[in-house]
Amino acid sequence: MQYLLAIDAGTGSVRAVLFDTKGNQIDVSQQEWTHLEEAGVANSMSFDFDSNWELTKECIKDVIKKSKINPHDILALSATSMREGIVLYDKEGKELWAVANVDARASKEVAFLKESFEGIEEEFYEASGQTFALGALPRIMWLKNNHPKTYEKVANISMIGDWILAKLSGVIATDPSNGGTTGIFSLKTRTWDSSMATKVGIKDDIFCPCYEVGTPIGNVTNEASNETGLSINTKVVTGGGDVQLGSAGLGLVNLGQTAILGGSFWQQITNISSDAKLPKNMSLRVNPHVIQNQSQAEGITFFSGLIMRWFRDAFCDLEKLEAKEKGIDTYALLEEKAKDVPLGSYGIMPIFSDSMNYGKWYHASPSFINLSIDPQTCNKASMFKALQENACIVSSINLDKIKEFTNLEIDEIVFAGGASKGSLWCQTLADVTGCKIKIPKVTEATALGAAMSAGVGANIYENLTSAAKKLVVWDKEYTPNLENKKLYDEIKIKWQEVYKKQLELVDQGLTQSMWKAPGL
Repeated sequence: MQYLLAIDAGTGSVRAVLFDTKGNQIDVSQQEWTHLEEAGVANSMSFDFDSNWELTKECIKDVIKKSKINPHDILALSATSMREGIVLYDKEGKELWAVANVDARASKEVAFLKESFEGIEEEFYEASGQTFALGALPRIMWLKNNHPKTYEKVANISMIGDWILAKLSGVIATDPSNGGTTGIFSLKTRTWDSSMATKVGIKDDIFCPCYEVGTPIGNVTNEASNETGLSINTKVVTGGGDVQLGSAGLGLVNLGQTAILGGSFWQQITNISSDAKLPKNMSLRVNPHVIQNQSQAEGITFFSGLIMRWFRDAFCDLEKLEAKEKGIDTYALLEEKAKDVPLGSYGIMPIFSDSMNYGKWYHASPSFINLSIDPQTCNKASMFKALQENACIVSSINLDKIKEFTNLEIDEIVFAGGASKGSLWCQTLADVTGCKIKIPKVTEATALGAAMSAGVGANIYENLTSAAKKLVVWDKEYTPNLENKKLYDEIKIKWQEVYKKQLELVDQGLTQSMWKAPGL
């Protein structure tokens, strides 16, 4: 039998996932990693490439050992990663400096760019679909201002998934879907736009080759083979951004298709043409898709999955013990306890992530509004359901923004990620959006997308579109209750008004924002 290997470098962990050529997951190995603040640098999130490479190697070696396969049977591998995270290299290809995705150290640089170059963010957004909030230009400028000796050595830039492929092949390259999230990019030409760097006084000769997803860039080197156990005959193939490859792994390969990825963050994405006009108010993000001639309009809901994990770990110790005794997941137990809580959760309103406002992106202080002191109605079950409802409501608002600028009607949503395992959450999403919700069988859509890319590079599949149509199968569907949707529409309006008031408290310095984009 022959195999494809996907390496998924996420925000919280790195995984090596082995598939056969029919898309069946054979085995997986995972290591958690953390991204620490740089000493004395507020809001920084550094990427430790030395220790993280050791963790990556462990995953690769472990998945080969656990699966008991012959590594010579791995035809090709590819990688996917958290977007926006960048790695800078010297002229020999050695790593110099790296940051993870939501590193927000460059506030002064963002402010400088906006003040010194009037309208520059809007100009660059029109070309790239990105603002400075998570972009690479302010971060590179920060390095120039704070570590000039390191900056002078910079000769190349790539994304974190590209870094893994470079460690394995010796070739530094990127693809449009991941590289595009730097913001130094053109949606239409699907490659770097170095003139942006020139314009703001940053090195403009550091941009690695950009190839479409599924392009072979080399083979596993002898050194990497010795370190990982991989064969030198295994092809190394360009991968992509986790959301875009994940959506391909969910079958989102045609224009107009929509998905919600319910992980640590929730992303709401719709496929659009790569020459589509962008929102004038920069309210949404637009990224190159892994499918040629397509982009994706994207809304992001911050920390939805992480908030649920916080709630579980902070308040639900008894439920964790009960779930362990019953041999079920804690979230499944919490859903069972919450299923009889009435729609609207007795008026409880979670205040965590705002809807997407990419041009001026910040959040209110985390809180619950409308708590009562009646333990029969205000308890863990009702607060849990309120959090589920809120994630769906904010996603719905983001989808409304996508519909507004694309003029697309959305009546079907593919829902994936950890949140899609909960039947209560799935039905709530259907009721809030008024859309049919489709749940795929695959539990590792992002890794499957990377395996598809590897398969294209190995000539197993003609392209990602044909791979998706061949491999993606469906598990469940949820039909909306339109009477419930009417009630949720009312709650949605009220929640947006309450959130505005909560943002005013942040503006007045009375409460602390959950997260602010650099420069605000």
